Amino acid sequence: MAVIDRIAAYHAEMTEWRRDFHAHPEIGFEEVRTSGIVAEKLESWGIEVYRGFGKTGLMGVIHGRPGNRKIGLRADMDALPMPELNDHLPYKSTYENRMHACGHDGHTTMLLGAARYLAETRNFSGTVHLIFQPAEEGLTGAAEMLRDGLFEKFPCDQVYGIHNAWNLPLGTAAIRPGTVLAAVDYFTITLKGRSSHAAQPHQGLDPLPCAVQIYTALQNLVSRRMDPHDVVVLSIGQFNAGTSQIVIPETVTMTGTIRTLKAGVRKQMDELFHQTVQNLAAAHGVELILDYKRSYPPTINTAEEASAFEAAARDVVGDDLIKTDLPSLTAGEDFAYYLEKAPGAFMLLGQTTPEHGAVPVHNGRYDFNDDLLPIGASCFARLVEQQLSGV
Repeated sequence: MAVIDRIAAYHAEMTEWRRDFHAHPEIGFEEVRTSGIVAEKLESWGIEVYRGFGKTGLMGVIHGRPGNRKIGLRADMDALPMPELNDHLPYKSTYENRMHACGHDGHTTMLLGAARYLAETRNFSGTVHLIFQPAEEGLTGAAEMLRDGLFEKFPCDQVYGIHNAWNLPLGTAAIRPGTVLAAVDYFTITLKGRSSHAAQPHQGLDPLPCAVQIYTALQNLVSRRMDPHDVVVLSIGQFNAGTSQIVIPETVTMTGTIRTLKAGVRKQMDELFHQTVQNLAAAHGVELILDYKRSYPPTINTAEEASAFEAAARDVVGDDLIKTDLPSLTAGEDFAYYLEKAPGAFMLLGQTTPEHGAVPVHNGRYDFNDDLLPIGASCFARLVEQQLSGV
């Protein structure tokens, strides 16, 4: 492991920053404290700071030697609206139902470490744009920053991001060209019937039989209507109805998500989903209220930039920890919005050790591994120095 010496010297401080962020998690578009600390640190290192992107997002700008090229480095800052179960941690979340369960506290800290190093050394030709983004968790903070003119005001020739990988050994860098993460769509199905006494169901209009048929039919879409060679996931995470054992409910609500890797498959699932839900609701005579939202596009790494990120990571972690055969994952990332506007790459960095364990993200017992901080920061820094080595 060839972590940059100067960044390795920051490790204790970076750990303090990360644990402070962890103890004070803020969910999407509420990252006021977090972005304030980030801005204060950047300014203390002589980095230009610009606020007002995506509500609580901000930009840092570092100028190196004279040069025309500009690289964007992105970190997400938001936490999840869920309780933390790590009672043994002295830096456990101090906010009820708020938790850094996806490692964004670590991502923010890694980019801060890289920013400090790049500001102190300025060993590159051109400009580095530091993107500290809010609201990655389902709220499309990246799209909001772009709508606020991020790339018009701070254009990037290339853009890069890192996410921790809870299931890969510490320092393993998974990077390759092509589609690495899925497109994400969300839906809410509300069925309205007519309530009645459970002993006289014929006096009402029970929406539950329709809801059960819709649930089953949607699962059959994946197994019977889609090409088995295409990756499609449809999951219903909530199914809510009723308040009593002896009352036919008036309303049933289901919420869920669809994940796909190809644009054509995404369109096909959209059409089949609407057709299925609408036809079954009509057959049962219940009122349908359907909210279907297209969220993140697929995250697609461009070949040249994936190769550049791989080279930088290889310089830091060594050949044995480079993984270029990671299959496409059905998780989603709003980093995809940046990749629709500029070439770039998204890399996963493993954080698992026998001591730290392998707790999945979005789990109440997850915690970012602080040993990954200097590794991620070094990968960002090496990338800049290699890509901006000339004019």
